[in-house]
Amino acid sequence: QFFVFCHGLLQLSQLLISGYLKSTISTIEKRYGLSSQTSGLLASFNEVGNTLLIVLISYFGSRVHRPRFIGCGAILVSLAGFLMSLPHFITGPYEYDQSIASVFSNATDLCQPDGPGSSGNLSDTSCTPHTAKENHEVLVVMFVAQALRGIGGVPIQPFGISYIDDFASERNSPLYLGILFSLTVVGPGVAFMLGSAMLRFYVDIDKDIGEEIQLTNKDPRWVGAWWLGYLVAASLVAVSAVPYFFFPREMPKEVGWEKARCFPLVLLRNLRHPVYLLVVLAQVNLSAMVAGLATFMGKFLERQFSLTASFANMIIGAVNIPGAMIGIVVGGAIMKRFQMSLRQCGALCILGMLLCVVLAFPLLFLGCPTQKVAGLTYSESSEFGHHALECNLHCNCPEKAYNPICGSNAIEYISPCYAGCDVVNIDADKNSVVNYTNCRCISENGMAGSAKPGTCGTGCSHLLLPFVVLSCLAGILASTSHTPSFMLILRSVQPEDKSFAVGIQFMLLRFLAWMPGPVLYGSAIDTTCILWEKKCDKNAACRYYDNDLFRHRYLGLQFFFEVGAF
Repeated sequence: QFFVFCHGLLQLSQLLISGYLKSTISTIEKRYGLSSQTSGLLASFNEVGNTLLIVLISYFGSRVHRPRFIGCGAILVSLAGFLMSLPHFITGPYEYDQSIASVFSNATDLCQPDGPGSSGNLSDTSCTPHTAKENHEVLVVMFVAQALRGIGGVPIQPFGISYIDDFASERNSPLYLGILFSLTVVGPGVAFMLGSAMLRFYVDIDKDIGEEIQLTNKDPRWVGAWWLGYLVAASLVAVSAVPYFFFPREMPKEVGWEKARCFPLVLLRNLRHPVYLLVVLAQVNLSAMVAGLATFMGKFLERQFSLTASFANMIIGAVNIPGAMIGIVVGGAIMKRFQMSLRQCGALCILGMLLCVVLAFPLLFLGCPTQKVAGLTYSESSEFGHHALECNLHCNCPEKAYNPICGSNAIEYISPCYAGCDVVNIDADKNSVVNYTNCRCISENGMAGSAKPGTCGTGCSHLLLPFVVLSCLAGILASTSHTPSFMLILRSVQPEDKSFAVGIQFMLLRFLAWMPGPVLYGSAIDTTCILWEKKCDKNAACRYYDNDLFRHRYLGLQFFFEVGAF
């Protein structure tokens, strides 16, 4: 029982690291200028180390000191967690465009008609070889950390489960495994809540910047303390690794399928089995959906409903993930209550997925277009091209400035300079911007108008509740098919092939769903970007998406996989 307790703790803290990455992905994109394709690849990169080794490991399961192997794996995972936070400590403070002359530079992004080049803006100078190299290093560190986490995670689940199954009495074994299994669902929920808590702090909370930060966490330029949660999670993993070095190796010899020569035969026998193959394919579809959902749902909520990253994570951790847990439990309970045959298990899966598809379809229409952004999604007169509003021609606006403001005419401008604002009013106590005045591009009763800092928002908040309720219900229904589909696999293969069939199933899920899923979703999201941040003339992070396209492609992909599973 102590082993089960330790293993539960380890699995929980290991999942904390992987779930936490997903909860901070939109923040890391913003901080280091990554496209969603890159961040999707980063999110799934741990599967690379994992997949290569998992087959070998489950094959040599009983010939090694399993607890020690688990302990070593956990130490690798913990190192990977600390490594994930390293970029924060090797890069300088986060810089963003400002309207107040600051210690970064005395340039501002107000309208300054003193002729070109006389007043620079800090984002124009940000392409030194040093910054390019720094960004490259950050990516390398993070990808290495992810690969390490994948490798360290290999022995944890298979060894832990087989060790428990060897030693627990026949009667208690399912209970213990059930406890561990429920923890694998709780883990991500806790991780998103941790993300929600950490992203309320400013990213450079530990660095002496020499001045107050002028951003609130509602500002689109806000970056939360994404690195903090890694320190928490990695420390937890390190603590849970300790006991494993003190568990004994001793156990009765397993009888089983460990004859190396029949490996290909068993593989073919299982892959030729129609029920096994179809159920695994359905699970591949579902997993691909979940992979994309888990990685980018937070980002989607932030953009579609103008939420802070912290609040978006809270919704996922407190609503969507518990919903999935309820679905899994309900599916299992129905099976147990009605003592279902295999055919009935299949019917339960089909029913759950059908209802899920019906509920998920309306989600495609719950949303709003991107807010009006001058020069991007809105132009007062169409003969001027991109950014060339007459009213700011004499302002020499820096190309790359990004400091969105919301005009009194409810139109958003990319920076005070684009709106032709001359004056910034500052609240001296808080060192924060109150508003911008004398903005030539914003006409108010024939006079130059004013603007508030921050985005105008999509005006979609009234749709948030129906969206969350529907998506939660669809999630509950889809996850009812989880347990019955597992039963279909376990009962359709020959008893001596059981553990092998499950191993192959997990490998196929990794190769076909968990690895490509986030990259596929990220690429689809990137195609809907309408304004890229530029770093060294390369696209970095996306500033504005076409929200309708984003919703249709993101949720459309999800819907496609749900239909596929059905």
